[in-house]
Amino acid sequence: MKFDKDTCLLAVSALEAARQRGLMVAVAESCTGGLVAAALTSVAGSSDVVDRGFVTYTNEAKQEMLSVSIKSIERDGAVSEAVAKEMAYGALANSMADITVAITGIAGPGGGSEEKPIGTVWFAIAQLGEAPVAVCHHYDEDADRDEIRRLATITALSLLLEAIAS
Repeated sequence: MKFDKDTCLLAVSALEAARQRGLMVAVAESCTGGLVAAALTSVAGSSDVVDRGFVTYTNEAKQEMLSVSIKSIERDGAVSEAVAKEMAYGALANSMADITVAITGIAGPGGGSEEKPIGTVWFAIAQLGEAPVAVCHHYDEDADRDEIRRLATITALSLLLEAIAS
């Protein structure tokens, strides 16, 4: 699979930063469907830094694989700060990783609402010994599904790199 230049540069940078700090990485993805893990593992030699990826597209998968609380899903929805944080923490708890990034969002073309329009994506970073941190991005709801997923992948890699470097 080929990724655009920005995605490739971010993946290489995140891997190099993790390697320099001796960190293992895991990802938990919903709307990106494994694109972040694919970008990281498209780089030769990434297996010394990337532990695993969780693609948890359904609420049931989020609960079973990452221990996301059904209460959080029912109260806040799958696309929420709480669920993103629980996904990131669940990836940390269910892997050999030192740092994780989680993504949950609405890539469209359907599924949006007035409260959470298409292009709403929550990201979270979890690191050993620290509370997960989350941020929401709102991409152009007129962008197509592929573009929202591409932008979310770039954002996730950027956040991962930033967290590793700090």
